[in-house]
Order: sequence, then C-alpha cells, then structure tokens
Amino acid sequence: MASPNDKIRFALIGAGGMGTGDANDVLSLGGTEIVAVGDIYDGRLERAKERWGAGVFTTRDYREIIARKDIDAVIVATPDHWHAQIAHDVLLSGKDVYVEKPMCHKFPECQMLMDAQAKSGKILQVGSQYASAMVFLKAQQLIQQGAIGEMNLIEAWLDRNTALGAWQYTLPGEDATLARIDWDRFLGNAPKVPFEPVRLFRWRNYKDYGTGVSGDLFVHLLTGLHVATSSLRPNRIYATGGVRYWKDGRDAYDVVLAMMDYPTFTFALRVNLASGAAPPERFGLKFVGSEGTMEVTMGGVTVDRKPREAEPGYTIDTFSKATQQKILAQYRSKYPSAKPTADGMRPDGSERFTPPRSHNAHVDHVANFINAVRTRKSFFEDATFGARTAGPSLAVNLSLEKQQAINWDPRGIRLV
Repeated sequence: MASPNDKIRFALIGAGGMGTGDANDVLSLGGTEIVAVGDIYDGRLERAKERWGAGVFTTRDYREIIARKDIDAVIVATPDHWHAQIAHDVLLSGKDVYVEKPMCHKFPECQMLMDAQAKSGKILQVGSQYASAMVFLKAQQLIQQGAIGEMNLIEAWLDRNTALGAWQYTLPGEDATLARIDWDRFLGNAPKVPFEPVRLFRWRNYKDYGTGVSGDLFVHLLTGLHVATSSLRPNRIYATGGVRYWKDGRDAYDVVLAMMDYPTFTFALRVNLASGAAPPERFGLKFVGSEGTMEVTMGGVTVDRKPREAEPGYTIDTFSKATQQKILAQYRSKYPSAKPTADGMRPDGSERFTPPRSHNAHVDHVANFINAVRTRKSFFEDATFGARTAGPSLAVNLSLEKQQAINWDPRGIRLV
C-alpha cells in the first residue's frame, strides 16, 4: 500500500479512448505515475510510450502486468467482455482496481467480482462517474428533503448524434494487421471468428464484446438514479428497440427504450444514437413527484414545484354548501402548504442548483478512487453497487433478446 507521501504506481490495461482518459485524469491529480500499459494492439502500446515515457513497461499479456510487484493499482478499460476476468485477476493478485463500466458482460460475473473483492480485501471501484457527479448528490439531498413530494415516475434519456457517439471509432488503416494485433487474445471467451479489425476497433457494435447502449449508457443513468434515490432495485425490466439508423453490420441496437419497475416508482429510459435533438436535450433525468418535478443534467438541478389545488375535485359543487366546507377543511388539513426546504428552496416555483465550473465528475471520480487507495476506505461504487447497475443493464439486453419482461432480484443480485 502506498503511503500518503508516496506515489501510487498505476498500470493501465486497455489503452483506448476511455483508458487513456482515465490514465490522464490519474496523472492530473498528482502523486501518481503510470508504470505499465497492456493492450493487444501494438500501435496503442507505442502511443503509450509517446504519452507517458519510454520507460513505461508495455505488453500484450495483462498477466505480465498483474504479476509485477511494483504496481499498486490497475485501471481496466478493455472491451466489456474482458472487464470482469481481468478485474478478478487483479484483485486476487493483491492490487486495487478501477474497472470501467459496465462491471460485467455476463450475469455470473457480477457475483464473481463481489466474491473476489470480499476475498481479496482490496479496493474495487467501478468507473461510472455519475456516482461522483455533484448534481446527483444534490438531487439525493433534495429528494430526502421532500422537495417534490412523493416520487412516482422518473424519465431518463442519453442520446447521441455523432459518429463517435454511435461507436464509429477511427480505424488505423494498414496498421491493423495480424502481426500488429493479438487477435486471439482480443477474442478471449468470445466466439472464434476470422480476423476482422473493425470488430476490435468498433467493438461496441457487437454483442460478443460489448453490452450495447444499455451497458454503455443505461449504466450511467442507473448510477445517477441509484445515487439520487439510494435505491437497490428494479425488480422487473422490459425493453424494446432495434437498429434504426446505423445499418453498418452491427448487431447491437442503436435505439432502445426500457421500462423498469421499482417498489415505489417507474423508471423509463431511452437511448437514440441518431438523435437530431439539440445537445442540451440529449441527456437528462426528470424526477416526477406529487408536489413537483426535478430535472437533472450535468449542468445543474432544476426543481419546479407546483402547489396542490385548493379544490379537491370537479364534483364538489354538486354537494350542499355545508358538506363542501367540511370537505375543503379536511383536504387543507391533509395537504397543508409546503414548507421551504433546509437549503432555502421555495415551496413553489422554480429553483436551480448549478455546480461550480471547476467541478469535473470524471476527475472527481478518479480522485475518489485514489483517496480510497490511500485511506483503505472503499468508495461506495464498489462491486456490489456495480452489480446493481450492471445486472439490470444486462437484463435489458436479455429482454430485447427474449422479447419479454425480465424479473430481477436486487437483494440477491440475480435473475429470478
């Protein structure tokens, strides 16, 4: 374990866009260094040395990294189908791990990682940065204060409309050869298929390696929801969708709608990878309650409170005046005017919370992991939290496959 005055020595396994971003965030916080990088494409290993120094150890075989004694923590940012196995092996090698979302590609891997974290006593943090986003922590506070009354419906959407957002990542052209790529290692436990570079560099398009829009984007929405509501569930999931625009050979859908039943509210989610909406409208969660609504984006939290109407029904004027007076008195006693919340939110009208411009959820999330490594106090987005967001996301894919509702046990964290 690194002492507070020592540098934490990191390794990166999977040096694509997300892994590189995570590594740069780690370095930006100071007291850290990247000492090893693993990837199955030689071009990314060469780029790692260009970024972080010729002395960085590089390898195609991640096992050479976790065998090293000079590494404290490992970032796992591979394609989804490798997340759980590598994170499992890192934990049992005695190192802490920051594993990108979704934590798992298959249902049994969720339990495998929870067991490995418990057995190893090491830190595991899932890389879904909405867990560290100030807006969701603020939403949690407001919900607990009753800012919108009794919550009953939540709508969420996370749309994209760019080639990058639709997983059309850049191909390296003539450099993508079998001599430069460890194809068998990339495939891992996936079905064996002939060498086809597009399947590696645009792996999210294929169910064998990715988890579709659910694992890529619904996980974020579930993370934000679970932080804001402190919920453990859903218990029933249904989804529909298809390839509506990106007809490029992918088998992962580009439009998906899902409904999830929680004990006290319904959660509706949407992703459209060809949305023509303006950028501010491409992401948000709208919490609907009996006394108002709350909309959460990465730019802020807006509460819009609507006081109850004083008249309790459309037929009251058909009763005698004496009866009307009794009904109105009972109604006003049951639904008194809302009181301002502790942070000064008015009982009606709109209020907005905006996080400081310096707030960066990605960087703060990595900072929370580094703090956990130093203090040995695990951040709350551990393997159990990760399973409770990865599991429902996988259930969305199962619902799409079976075209039926899926029952989920949020406490046992398993299919029913």
